[in-house]
Amino acid sequence: MSPTRFASEHKWIYIGAIVVLVALVIIGLVNYSSVRSTNEAAKKANQLADAAEQAGYPRPDTATIERVLGTDGGVVCENPATALRSALWKINVSNGAAFVGQRPVVGDGRALRAEAEILRIYCPDKLDDFQDKFDDLKTDDTVRQ
Repeated sequence: MSPTRFASEHKWIYIGAIVVLVALVIIGLVNYSSVRSTNEAAKKANQLADAAEQAGYPRPDTATIERVLGTDGGVVCENPATALRSALWKINVSNGAAFVGQRPVVGDGRALRAEAEILRIYCPDKLDDFQDKFDDLKTDDTVRQ
């Protein structure tokens, strides 16, 4: 058997092996990226759960925090200091009536401190804008534990 015939017979085996190796490298890179992202989300979720415990609350489920906030803070970090977010917070901190019976009340500052903690952990670049916007609101410890 000549060397050229031997090489041509096994050419498809070499090409197949190369394709399989390239596919494995791509799968490995995708999995590595996913694992790194999951580790970062878990680290931030544990940091937030620790902050909640230090504030005197029961430790929240870190798996839920990971799913909701991910690595970037999710919806909490999307424009936290906008007029819409401020208006929604003010509506939610009311007496619970609808339409003409709705009145503003002094809200519990712990809700703002909790959101500020989330911003500090997940998107610290937006924390100053948030605090500037909500420092004017009158809050107090109005909810009993």
